[in-house]
Amino acid sequence: MHNLLLKTTIQDIARELNLTSGTVSRALNDYPRISTETKLLVKAKAIELNYQRNRVASSLRSGKSYTIGVMIPSAQMNFFGSVVHGIEMMASSKGYNILLYQTEETTLLEKKGIDAFLGARVDGILAALAKETTDFSHFKDLSSNSKNVPLVLFDRTIADFKVPSVVIDDYQGAFMATEHLIKNGYKRIAHVSGPQLISSFKNRQQGYLDALKANNMAIDKKLIYSGDISIQCGIESVEYFFGLKKIPDAVFAVEDYSALGVIKGLKERKVNMPRDFGVIGFANENFGEHISPSLSTVDQQTVEMGKKAVGLLIEIISKGTKKPSKKIENIVLQPLLIDRESTAHGTSPKLKTKKVNSGIFQTQKHKK
Repeated sequence: MHNLLLKTTIQDIARELNLTSGTVSRALNDYPRISTETKLLVKAKAIELNYQRNRVASSLRSGKSYTIGVMIPSAQMNFFGSVVHGIEMMASSKGYNILLYQTEETTLLEKKGIDAFLGARVDGILAALAKETTDFSHFKDLSSNSKNVPLVLFDRTIADFKVPSVVIDDYQGAFMATEHLIKNGYKRIAHVSGPQLISSFKNRQQGYLDALKANNMAIDKKLIYSGDISIQCGIESVEYFFGLKKIPDAVFAVEDYSALGVIKGLKERKVNMPRDFGVIGFANENFGEHISPSLSTVDQQTVEMGKKAVGLLIEIISKGTKKPSKKIENIVLQPLLIDRESTAHGTSPKLKTKKVNSGIFQTQKHKK
């Protein structure tokens, strides 16, 4: 019984196969000089003996923990769960584990998360910013000589912070969403915005404004409601819009939870959707296709975003500090328009969900 509690070592594998410990170690680490036959033999025996690598010892030898810190604002949002799914798939294929930390959209937990990652000696950090954060010094401090921890932002970025990132083309997605409402016959389109310090929300608002301009529609700043990306802010925006002298007949919400709040607020007022009022969101959260009316939205290619983000971070980690590059790589993914019932102006709400490729709008780029 005692033997079952003992951990299998490299020496145990070597003894079983009549090999040296050095050969077993190199085989497990895929050294090129070790034959494929030997590698397969060693790895099969390692599985048979339930060998588990001592990552602490390994990290002390290599200076790497093979762990990546992943910081998300909320695990309740399917969007971030889907991005993390992509991150995990790519990280695992590259031999990395991830530590997941949820900030609950607060700066305090964001800072604690970074401290936790540094304490765990992660090789790099992937992060989406909390909506509450206005001071980003805790992220900028990661590049200091004392820490020097690679950082890649995804989805939400900072305009004046030059750091590698993976995002959707938020401007283009917003332009598409707004123009979709226009082409479906809505005449007075409002916008529920997000915190403008975060680039993605700022770009979405600009895309909304430029789509109106491109289609010769008047811009009324009263039709922009400053929200905080929540269901409640969507509900409150309806109260605001219906208090105006000229009520809008459609809303482009900066993300799906705000859009859900708008739909709830409109239902409380017995407004007929989509005949009298259209709603479109951004993110393609899971609930969107199950509510009534089903929610038109913009898909952000979440799994691909996760894969690209961790791939970019591992590339930076592998380069190390020997050859620092001044080039900041920013990967921009193309959005997809999801056309559902909530924007079917003047038609029966019983429509089939369809995806529309965004390629026809690719010339509408945001000039920064």
